[in-house]
Amino acid sequence: MITFLDGTLDAKQPTSVVMNLNGVGYEVAIPLSSYDALPLPGEGCRILIHHHIREDAETLFGFMSEDERELFRLLLSISGIGPKIALSALSGMSAHELRVAIVEGDVKRLNSISGVGKKTAERVIIELRDKISAAAGFEAVNQVKQDGNQRLRDATLALMGLGYRQLDAAKMVETVSKKAGSEELSVEALVKAALSG
Repeated sequence: MITFLDGTLDAKQPTSVVMNLNGVGYEVAIPLSSYDALPLPGEGCRILIHHHIREDAETLFGFMSEDERELFRLLLSISGIGPKIALSALSGMSAHELRVAIVEGDVKRLNSISGVGKKTAERVIIELRDKISAAAGFEAVNQVKQDGNQRLRDATLALMGLGYRQLDAAKMVETVSKKAGSEELSVEALVKAALSG
């Protein structure tokens, strides 16, 4: 299996690139989010690959970040979603926005992806909400809300470690933090207050 290609970017279009590796050109399908991160043609480039093999075809899908590739693979694990729809999802919104939509259960947002109906959107939420890593899901939902406050993040992750869902844990910590006002509670105090509240 091909994991990445490291060579010269020969040509690029919004939906595909050609990578030149020692005189051999590899055509790679990409999402729009990766297109924006590509260098100019003729420059060196390393692109992460998902090597998709079927009976009648082999296709290379490329990503400029591990986050995009991981989400692509998670989407492929859903019945009814193939590479074309998974690529369309990453072209329609960033990996961050897609994680937020899944964690928050935003059926309407997922339904806006070309080829994804309401039932498929609901299936994506049900099957992927818990597969998205705890830390990544928490960061996606709370990136703006908690303004980089390490104590609040750590307290939320501790609650998630105790079995609370990402969104519930974040809300519990946010409530406790608001009640405390200007008082700076330790991570331990935040967790205890959240559990007793």
